[in-house]
Amino acid sequence: MSLNYELYKVFYFVAKNLSFSKAAKELYISQSAVSQNIKNLEKELKTRLFIRNTKEVSLTQAGEVLFEHIEPAFNLIKTGEKNIKEINALKRGEIHIGANDTIAKDYLLPYLNEFHKLYPQIHIQITNRTSSTCVELLKQNAVDLIISNLPNPKITDDMLVNEIFEFEDIFICSNQYPKLKNKKISLHDLKNYPLLMLEEKTSTRKFFDELLKKYNIDLKPEVELGSVDLLIEMTKIGLGIAHVPQYSLNLSQNELFKIKIKEKLPTRKLAVVRNKELPLSKAAERFLKVINCF
Repeated sequence: MSLNYELYKVFYFVAKNLSFSKAAKELYISQSAVSQNIKNLEKELKTRLFIRNTKEVSLTQAGEVLFEHIEPAFNLIKTGEKNIKEINALKRGEIHIGANDTIAKDYLLPYLNEFHKLYPQIHIQITNRTSSTCVELLKQNAVDLIISNLPNPKITDDMLVNEIFEFEDIFICSNQYPKLKNKKISLHDLKNYPLLMLEEKTSTRKFFDELLKKYNIDLKPEVELGSVDLLIEMTKIGLGIAHVPQYSLNLSQNELFKIKIKEKLPTRKLAVVRNKELPLSKAAERFLKVINCF
């Protein structure tokens, strides 16, 4: 016997109301259609489900057994429909974002704060990894979207890239290097100073290493770290010159300043990256609107 959901739906409403007329009103069909559906179901099951007389309707023993199984199923369906409506109304749901520490702290944080105030019921999950690793998370569908520095060689053609803004990487130092404050130096001159840089696995470092190859320069950093914040803090105490994305710090601070470089340094971009083939959740769509990228 093939399962006919429409017949069971009609049975559920009649059994719940113990009334053919009330079931007809709730289902927006005629009472005769309700009666015919019940007859068809009884025929398929080869058993009587209702006792009907002129004044009332009651369930047979077989009808009571069937209703005991049907009612929880319809309650689950109603709960599912309610949950979907709440998700669409942004009263529940979640968004999972991948980003490196610097992007999460220096770019995402104010937007996350704004989004949380607008939609406090939406659960926000942030996974902090390098931009390259974030792309792998996106490939595995472990995150809804990532915020990545560009260029990122890990990004593939089946990913949708929406650029947010353009930025440059800069060299900074503290007032313990006063001679550099009003002086323009070349990339070659950086050999004369202790360099503080991100680790080789980061997209920022890979981009810089490619730039050095272009100018045929070989620089060996004194310190390699996985955190831009630590690079900045070490620069403040005079341990050397740091190479960092400009959006990661406020140069209005008196303790740090940007070093002027003779060569024209290429800019990079920050972008939202997501899978082309997978639709975004309502929460993810709304978050992209908050950051003006949808």
